[in-house]
Parts: sequence; structure tokens; C-alpha cells
Amino acid sequence: MAFKAVIFDLDGTLLDTLQDLLNTLNTVLDRHGYPVHTIEKCKFLVGHGMSELVRKALPAGIGTEETINRLLPDFLAHYADHWNVCSRPYPGINTLLDTITEKGIIMAILSNKADHFTRLCADELLKKWTFDVVMGHHSGIAHKPDPAGALLVARMLGVEPSSILYVGDSGIDMLTATRAGMFPLGVLWGFRPESELLAYGAKALARHPDDIIDMLNKST
Repeated sequence: MAFKAVIFDLDGTLLDTLQDLLNTLNTVLDRHGYPVHTIEKCKFLVGHGMSELVRKALPAGIGTEETINRLLPDFLAHYADHWNVCSRPYPGINTLLDTITEKGIIMAILSNKADHFTRLCADELLKKWTFDVVMGHHSGIAHKPDPAGALLVARMLGVEPSSILYVGDSGIDMLTATRAGMFPLGVLWGFRPESELLAYGAKALARHPDDIIDMLNKST
């Protein structure tokens, strides 16, 4: 089918942000006397939003609302000053976005990252390209995999969900796409394994951004 729009996840899909997230997380955990994490462990902590990242990073039984409320402001403040030290687009993303733009396909970003940081990442690291909607998590919209955010983006784009290619790196993204009636495409250069993507409904997989270009070429 010919896709009229592409919705991208951000972290682990368009941008490799893991090192900056881990550095901030470990700085805050160490500052408050909690164990820190490896980058491999961090791949499975991220994806549910920043509050949940802090909760999941804490030892079992420690992640109370009181503890989260104490650590989260520290995390957000540190990340605000260090979010772009290592974060960059993945190899091949520039060519992918150029190609989608040349084809006249609408693009959007939907992330569980806080809306402020989602827009900051897009404005600085993806400023060459036009995204008709850039949306992170904000009050009134549930975190993915609730499909409400994806369906809102579809309405804002003026495109039927069935005509949207949804690209992400996690089971959360695949489940979001499936629930929203979009085509779920999982990328294998991000944070989660192939097995998770397939288990949560990926209908296609991409090992490199060029694979998405090939798919779009075949659909037009």
C-alpha cells in the first residue's frame, strides 16, 4: 500500500540518545545513594517516559511516589543541561528523511519522552527536516502504548490511520501502532531486540534505514 504519512518514535529510532540518558540517570542515582546501571540494562529501562525511567531504575520496593517526586526534578534538571552531549541521529537517518521528504510523504514524531525534550531534540538534531507534528508526552495524553497520542497525531495530519507507517524500536511502539490501526514497522538498530518487536506485532523489520526506503519505494 502507498503510505501517506510516517510517524516516527524518537529515542532509539531517529536518535541515539541512550548515553546521555544513562549518564543523567546514573549521576542522579549515585547522588542519592542508589546503584547505577550499565548501558545494556538502560536499553530496557527507557521507553515508558521519564518518570517511569526513574522508577524502573531504582531497587525493588524503593520506587514510591515520594521517592520519584524527590529524584525526578533532579533528573530533569541534569538532563536539561546534558541531553545533547552524545545524542545524534543514527547512521542512515539523514538519507531516509531526505528520501521521505522528496517523496512528499508527511512526517511526524511521537515520543514518550517529555514534550519539552522531544521538541528540543527535534529542533536541534533534526532541524533540517519538516515534521508536521512533533509530540512528546504531556498532560492529557496517556503514554504509549495507549493509542490516543497516535490517533491524535493522525487527526492533526489529516491522514487515516490505515495509511500511516508507524516506525519504532520497541514493543511499546509496535503495540501502539497496532492499537491505532497503523502499519507497525520495527527497527533493529535501537534499544530492543527483534524478538520483542515481533512479539508485540511488528509486520515488517528494518535492519538499516535503507530498508525503509526500499519499502517505501515498493509501496508507491
